[in-house]
Amino acid sequence: MSEDQLTDFGRLFTEFLHRSLERVPDRPRSDLLERLQRHLGVDPVGLPVVSEPHPAFDHANVRVALEAYASSPGRSAELLGVGGHGRMHHSLSELLEAGRHGQYGTGAVDYVSVAVGPERELTVVNFGLYLISDGDARLAVLLRGSAEQYGRPSVDVEVLAADPADAQRLLAGVRDELVRHNIFRGQIVSFEPHEFGHGVGPLRFHARPTLAADDVVLPHGRLETVERQILGVARHRAVLHAAGHPLKRGILLFGPPGTGKTHTVRYLLAQLPDFTAVLLSGMGLHFIQQACALARFVQPALIVLEDVDLIASSRDMRPGMDNPLLYQVLNEIDGLAGDADVAFLLTTNRADLLEEALAERPGRVDLAVEVPLPDAAARAALLRLYGRDIALTAAEVDAIVAATDGATASFFTELARRAALLAATEGESPGAGHVRRALAELQASQAALAAAR
Repeated sequence: MSEDQLTDFGRLFTEFLHRSLERVPDRPRSDLLERLQRHLGVDPVGLPVVSEPHPAFDHANVRVALEAYASSPGRSAELLGVGGHGRMHHSLSELLEAGRHGQYGTGAVDYVSVAVGPERELTVVNFGLYLISDGDARLAVLLRGSAEQYGRPSVDVEVLAADPADAQRLLAGVRDELVRHNIFRGQIVSFEPHEFGHGVGPLRFHARPTLAADDVVLPHGRLETVERQILGVARHRAVLHAAGHPLKRGILLFGPPGTGKTHTVRYLLAQLPDFTAVLLSGMGLHFIQQACALARFVQPALIVLEDVDLIASSRDMRPGMDNPLLYQVLNEIDGLAGDADVAFLLTTNRADLLEEALAERPGRVDLAVEVPLPDAAARAALLRLYGRDIALTAAEVDAIVAATDGATASFFTELARRAALLAATEGESPGAGHVRRALAELQASQAALAAAR
């Protein structure tokens, strides 16, 4: 086709489109536009929209903050739904533009239930318009939930106002309410990957443990040292802060698997009822940035990094290879101001693998505490702790302690459970015979596994 023919074709096709559009009757504007115009006092189409994204896990917080802002003295709000197929995929500006052609009118508000505690849920707006009056200012705020499966990883707040300064003031006010009414404050949460993508999935909430110091078996003085660094700073934060001392601190618990590091963490969680705790382990370790951002909001806070060697191994272990997660951990710990009441509690089974810049630098790790295999006295204490319902003489305790040299704390948990199960199966009360049989089973199992490996 020649250039002249292409030009003629383009002219004819343009004329065809104009004639086709002339035959399409104008559709009336949607009732959504009319409702917004009555509220705002001006035509909403073409007004600037100011947007702010929030993490998906903050959905309930955003709803609580927005409604707290809108219901404060001098303000009022009305909640309006938007109808029309596919509305969730469009920005507020796009919805308004489509409204000029009769699309996306008023409809029902979309809601969704989200977890806000270990056994609590809150119904929140998933897609709805708040028509807010703030003195003489009139604003429309679209709250849109996330949909990771459709490529929308954030909870979005889009503000429509004749004056963009009014929109900015609202967003700043909502941020203030997020800090004031944050539902994560004082809770224990864990960050885990989202099933539909690479972002953080819905947070898991955990009940706070109930453990006393007598439930923790460590070498003499170890628990007291950890308590002073974690609990002592929390209890005396005012004195330390007034003297100019930093509140941010880092503690590393290291030792073989099963010796009680996680158990010690659980004890500390039980002793810090007013702390928000963020637990990161496995794939959740990737979310150190999000955990620190939350800790800044809700301090005092405790961030637990379990098996930190998975992401913070020494750079000598990977010559010529960068470890971006290691740099992320270092940057996030350094990025918290010294007066931030945030404690980092790290655990590892392989302290020898850790990067020196993390493990041996005060300000990142201020205290490293070994949690070793239990000695004879500790094994006796563990046997009494977990076998409190088992009738044992002093001589029987000594014999079991002698036979468990090298056993871990978790070994005694299973030993007591298995002895109780054997006794229950036989309709008897647990005693030394059941413990000896349980011990023989456990040691045989361990020997078989060691031989196979």
